[in-house]
Amino acid sequence: MRVGLLVNPVAGMGGSVGLKGTDGVMAERARALGAQPVTPDRSRDFLAHIPPTLPVRWLAGPAEMGERWLRDAGLQCQVVGETAANTDAGDTRRIATEMLRQGIDLLVFVGGDGTARDVCDAVGTGPAVIGVPAGVKVYSAVFAVSARAAARLLEAFFHGAETGEEEVLDIDEEAFREGRLDARLYGAMRVPEVAGDLQGGKEASDSGVSGQAAKREVGEYVAGLLQQDVLYLLGPGTTVRAVADAVSVEKSLLGVDALRNGELVGRDLSERQLLDLLERYQVARIVVTPLGGNGFVFGRGNRQFTPAVIRKVGIDNVIIVAIASKLRGIGSLHVDTGDESLDEELAGYVEVVIGWQRARMMRISV
Repeated sequence: MRVGLLVNPVAGMGGSVGLKGTDGVMAERARALGAQPVTPDRSRDFLAHIPPTLPVRWLAGPAEMGERWLRDAGLQCQVVGETAANTDAGDTRRIATEMLRQGIDLLVFVGGDGTARDVCDAVGTGPAVIGVPAGVKVYSAVFAVSARAAARLLEAFFHGAETGEEEVLDIDEEAFREGRLDARLYGAMRVPEVAGDLQGGKEASDSGVSGQAAKREVGEYVAGLLQQDVLYLLGPGTTVRAVADAVSVEKSLLGVDALRNGELVGRDLSERQLLDLLERYQVARIVVTPLGGNGFVFGRGNRQFTPAVIRKVGIDNVIIVAIASKLRGIGSLHVDTGDESLDEELAGYVEVVIGWQRARMMRISV
């Protein structure tokens, strides 16, 4: 089996520092803010979970675009293409096109929605693909739920799993940085269809009258539970924003904000800023809502909640909120923090607040 590995070296770097992506000049800004590369660990995790007996002939992008991580794992590969020191979207498209020409059976890419669009431009619905989630924006349906799940998809593909077309989304970059999620269908690629390992696409939030009323109910109920002198870290999403609305505080839609004693003490915060607040205020809670359509609690759209932040707050101090309609069709919740041991600690049954004195037990699977 001929498998291509293509890694976007800068994907995901903006997440921990509160940026909404690393496209173009944003990668340099992320570095200036102290962001560390995400894709090396994701690439290593993916490769570490592939059975050593699986007969794979690897083709890889040069250096950090794939070759380095295969060599580090002790795997031989054929290097495809050349790049300058700083890679860009054009390199991704060009190398993916060359891999297609050389007859790959499957292309594994490590990145986010921007990388998915570049790969889609190059291969379309030709060879099957597997997206290893590593970007700030990972809303397209071609991604595995984690690096470990991506390895399972690769094995399933080798053993004859069926493939089907899944959507690639185009996220409006400027709108996203302004706190608005504006997504449209960009294209489709073929992926191995394995339930539980493929994340599925994001569904739009219920903005109808009933949906808004349900969010208000959740928001008002949770607001009534807020305690004095406790720091509440409010994640992205309209349901969490309803909690802020209930205490008359204006919250950013796509950022992580901090609330204490009815007042905002931080807005659109980075990992470093969150950790600083947690040093100042010893008792804290995280309030999050699952991503519509695929049920991610951590690891999609809220990468400011890094393993360090979650551990500092404590896994027993996470409040999950959602309206009932969002949970329909979601068999289980997911987490993909980038720390497998933390993911395992978070796994299991949790309570999801869905209304006034109403909750649903759901399982977090990894």
